[in-house]
Amino acid sequence: MATISRLQNPEENPRVKSVFDDIRATRGSDFINNLWNYLAFNPDLLEKTWRDVKEVMAKPSYLDPMTKELIYTAVSISNSCEYCIHSHTAAARAYGMTDEQYAEFLSIVSLAGRTNNLLNGIKVPVDKEFDHDKIKND
Repeated sequence: MATISRLQNPEENPRVKSVFDDIRATRGSDFINNLWNYLAFNPDLLEKTWRDVKEVMAKPSYLDPMTKELIYTAVSISNSCEYCIHSHTAAARAYGMTDEQYAEFLSIVSLAGRTNNLLNGIKVPVDKEFDHDKIKND
């Protein structure tokens, strides 16, 4: 259950409409998902969040779009964010992720979670060979 009410006509606010129009243009779709509809209760928060998402997720970078979506999904699994798990898995599929890739991805995420828990429980010291400066200078 949501902690705030969704606005009936969020685009009556020109700032919200501007963000929604940019979302549509950036994604090439008329669909505005619930995240943005609910954030529309506060135009400042909506604008800041969209700006950051657009900068990291939509801007071409060294990582391909599907990899970005899988990273976002992995963090969402770790944080138990059901909404983001669904939305970013769907986005990864839209970028071409196959069922086989998804199965491998889930295997990696579950393995990482398990070994992270073991290492956190044991408090294994980090090997000096993993130090960034040492790797960089070797």
